[in-house]
Amino acid sequence: MIILGIETSCDETAAAVLTNDAKRITILSNVVASSAALQAKYGGVIPEQAAREQIKSIIPVIQEALSEAFPQLPTTNYQLHIPIDAIAVTSGPGLIGSLLVGVETAKVLATVWNKPLVPINHLIGHFYANWIGGKIPTFPCIGLLVSGGHTDLVLFKNHGKYEYLGGTRDDAAGECFDKCARLLNLPYPGGPEISKLASQGDTLSFNLPRPMIDSKDFDFSFSGLKTAVANLIHTFEVKKSSYTSKVKCDLAAGIEQAIVDVLVAKTLKATQKYKVKQIIVAGGVAANRKLKDDLRFISNDLRIDAKLHIPPPELCTDNAAMVTSAAFFNYHPTDPLTLQANPNLSL
Repeated sequence: MIILGIETSCDETAAAVLTNDAKRITILSNVVASSAALQAKYGGVIPEQAAREQIKSIIPVIQEALSEAFPQLPTTNYQLHIPIDAIAVTSGPGLIGSLLVGVETAKVLATVWNKPLVPINHLIGHFYANWIGGKIPTFPCIGLLVSGGHTDLVLFKNHGKYEYLGGTRDDAAGECFDKCARLLNLPYPGGPEISKLASQGDTLSFNLPRPMIDSKDFDFSFSGLKTAVANLIHTFEVKKSSYTSKVKCDLAAGIEQAIVDVLVAKTLKATQKYKVKQIIVAGGVAANRKLKDDLRFISNDLRIDAKLHIPPPELCTDNAAMVTSAAFFNYHPTDPLTLQANPNLSL
């Protein structure tokens, strides 16, 4: 089966073509057009601005994805020669304006080309980046989703069968990275910028809080960490203390370590409680080197002995390949005339 996937839940405009066989899912093309540079100018995503850029990009991105996947096809005759079996599209959650660009485009293409249309939950899609290629996770497994808007733990029992264990009560992990980066006067997106400084800092220089790390549930909270960082910086400013580049690097290292410690502790707790032997990680923050290193350490620990799955960096951030991958295992076509974008869709 060959599926064309479309993803426009936030500021990226993405399209991908994937194929599957008995052993693996293979990417034929994976195109992403991002307005991140434009968003960085304003310190974050401006929803209306993002949607306007996606309106400009959606057709060229789809055309590029099809051209890469099927170089033998004449670009002027896509409407007549499309060797795909279905179309997958992110239907939610996300920014409503952005979602509409992808959903409405997919509905038109599915109707014109007479192809099945498969709606995919963006959050579930992130997890299925781990099924691309030859290393296939097995069930049951613990799933950790860490991104700018979500931090969730899920127990996967099978495809389409999962139990939601817990999530953030306030800021998501990626959101905390971005807000702390802003406090440090670092550019957007903040996560990679904090990691750059953290690599030169000492994680033990500042005793930052690890909110809810010892709670009995699987929920997260990162607003307290952000507040602690803000208060610390304010103290430096009031006392006119030496806020050197070394201090800034140490603070960045402390922030990163605090966030990672909570994510790792909760994942470890869930893995032990449910006695699973597989851990899958997804979302933009999954590309964080410190998080990957610490998760690898615990997954190799004799207390767990679990196999860890983390997608390559290009499949951690928003992309259409993950959405397409999810469609192979969650193939539930819907009527294009009734499909609606749902910005509040949950796990």
